[in-house]
Amino acid sequence: MTHRSPIDDAGRAAALEPTVTVPAAQVPHGGRRIRPGTMRTVAALILREMSTRYGRTPGGYLWAILEPLGAVLILSFGFALLLRTPSLGNSFLLFYASGFLPFNLYMVITNMVARSLLFSRPLLAYPAVTWLDAILARFLLNTLTGLLVSYLLFAGILIFTDARVVIDIGPLVGAMLLAALLGLGVGALNCLLMGLYPTWEMFWGIVTRPLFLASGVIFIYEDLPAGAQNVLWYNPLMHVTGLMRTGLYPMYNPEYLSWVYVLGCALAPLMMGLLLLRRHYKTILNI
Repeated sequence: MTHRSPIDDAGRAAALEPTVTVPAAQVPHGGRRIRPGTMRTVAALILREMSTRYGRTPGGYLWAILEPLGAVLILSFGFALLLRTPSLGNSFLLFYASGFLPFNLYMVITNMVARSLLFSRPLLAYPAVTWLDAILARFLLNTLTGLLVSYLLFAGILIFTDARVVIDIGPLVGAMLLAALLGLGVGALNCLLMGLYPTWEMFWGIVTRPLFLASGVIFIYEDLPAGAQNVLWYNPLMHVTGLMRTGLYPMYNPEYLSWVYVLGCALAPLMMGLLLLRRHYKTILNI
């Protein structure tokens, strides 16, 4: 009679047991890998904002064009009564549009990005929606809208007026993109400050009220006295409007321009705002 050892029995039992495969560990949503649903989430947030902002008012998306057009017309009509010719060229409409459109793009993006978390607070309770999605959605929507509006207004001015210009598309696109990036940077930092300190919104509105007069919208840098030039050089929007006008007036060659300075003014608050928002966004949502 053959005796089997307990070791042999245990080995045979292990061989007969089914093999269990352990699945690979999943990367959590908070990891560094970009989630596949991010772009779908951003697109959904963009559509939501379009329907909220423009879908409930008479005229809808047309107001995005009429508002800057009205501002340019009022500026042109008012200064045409006071001045014989603009500082550059022969068209008041084109001159003031070249200063107002990049300035307006910066202001709109700054204000919209700064209120991203407050606007999307109900949706941020869902795991699929992150604070970064809310910021990206507002930035992309307002940037694309601003570029489209600028294209339509410039095309209309050049078609219906006798403005004599030589268009250089590079500086035009560069100025608008710098204005958008600057608005994103300042808006991201303000998103943090307004969320943690609600009174910052009122303070910021008071401090930036003179910005329209100090950004080269209604004049050029060279028309200012030396003392004002030394101060306003540090305003990055002065560089943006100057760059914009180099794309329309080939004879205009501003020596003060520094796109590197504008880029630094945009990236510094952007990096600071994003890093601090990543740490404090839950505190902002719970306030």
